Amino acid sequence: MDESEPGQLSAQRERLIEGLQSYGSLYIELGRLFADWLGLHSTDAAALLQIAAADERGTPLSPARLGERIQLTPSATTALLNRLEAAGHITRSREHTDRRLVTLRSGPHVQERADEFFRPLGGQLDTAMAAYPSEMLAGFEALITDMCTTMDAHIVERTPST
Repeated sequence: MDESEPGQLSAQRERLIEGLQSYGSLYIELGRLFADWLGLHSTDAAALLQIAAADERGTPLSPARLGERIQLTPSATTALLNRLEAAGHITRSREHTDRRLVTLRSGPHVQERADEFFRPLGGQLDTAMAAYPSEMLAGFEALITDMCTTMDAHIVERTPST
């Protein structure tokens, strides 16, 4: 191993993390713009996107799982879901054999609205990504997965037990 490699790896890690932080900031800003476009609070829009994405994947969320994902307390999650349901953006149903479990589903118009807002960006991102070989993109995908797994393990290790 070349002596400069550890320093180069550390510098590259820092640049990559900076890039990911910038991406995260832009992602948050895009979510804020989407919320404004829908006339919702940003937390409500973030929840709506989580519900719609899970629904589209065929793995609908429960209120508890949604609360974990958007980092809200159970009572705050309930208030949020009440607002989204009253506005017709979501439905809550009891689809499991255990009738205590609630399933969240996005309303019929939600995916259409999200597609209308995000589809142009999707095309632009596809164009940007097309400039890179598929092997490189697969490697980057694997790197992001590994980094998330490593960070998650570190968070679990540092989180005090209750």
